[in-house]
This record gives sequence, structure tokens and C-alpha cells, in this order.
Amino acid sequence: MQTSFTKTTKGEQQIAKNSIFKIHLASKKVKKNKGRLAKIKLTEHGDFLEIPKKAVLLLVEILENMAEGKSFTLVPANAEIGTQQAAELLNMSRPHLVKLLEEGAIPFKKVGTHRRIEFKHLDKYRRKSEENKNNKLDFLTKQAQELDLGY
Repeated sequence: MQTSFTKTTKGEQQIAKNSIFKIHLASKKVKKNKGRLAKIKLTEHGDFLEIPKKAVLLLVEILENMAEGKSFTLVPANAEIGTQQAAELLNMSRPHLVKLLEEGAIPFKKVGTHRRIEFKHLDKYRRKSEENKNNKLDFLTKQAQELDLGY
């Protein structure tokens, strides 16, 4: 599978908003179902399509993002990406990312002279950084409340 990056248009955003309620109801039923499959009826043909339950849950996430007008990227967990793409995903400069790689903060491999990073390692680093940031913000908030700074 290749990565897919598309901007959500206003028309797509509206369609997603219109279908979000129905997909949420359907996903709740799918979650309760003991099986691993979900059936989707294609109204144009009257055919049923069987898909994995996980695909339905992913569809919910896609529609939620589209309804909010967000663009999104689908990347297989085992995909390897270059430093420029990785830096963009982490919202940092490429030189800073390279510094993190060389310090061992994120595992990578070299292919010739190019550094390649598995998406799963990048995502793990992003989650850990986000958690660290949230912990620090919680600490600062608690401290501001204890000091009665008016926050």
C-alpha cells in the first residue's frame, strides 16, 4: 500500500458531516457483533460487501477527520519514510530530526547515504513526546492553581 495524502474539499466535508451520525450508529453495532466481519450493502447494486470490523472503525475515523475539514494521510505501520517526510509529520525541521536520529531517540537505518525511518518508530516517538508535553502542562497548571495565579 502506498501512502495517500489528500486535502479535504468543502463538498467532501459536507458529505462526511451528513453521514457521520449514521456511521457512528453502525460502528456501535459492529463493535457489539462477536464476529470479525461487517457487512455493507451497496445500494447501487444491492450487493453486500464483507469487510473486517477494523476497516469500519477506520472509516469512522476518516469520516470524522473529513467532517472537520482536516486533511489526513494513511500510512502502513511498516512503511519506511525519509527524513524530510518524517520531519514534516513531527512538525520540526529536518536538521533537528537528524540530530534526534543520531542521538538514538528514534531508531533508523541507512540505505546508502539516506536515513530511513519506520513509521511505527516515528509514531511511538510522537506519542511519547505528546505524553511528555501533556504531563508538563498538567504540572504547570497544577502549580499555577496552587499559587493562585488566576488561571
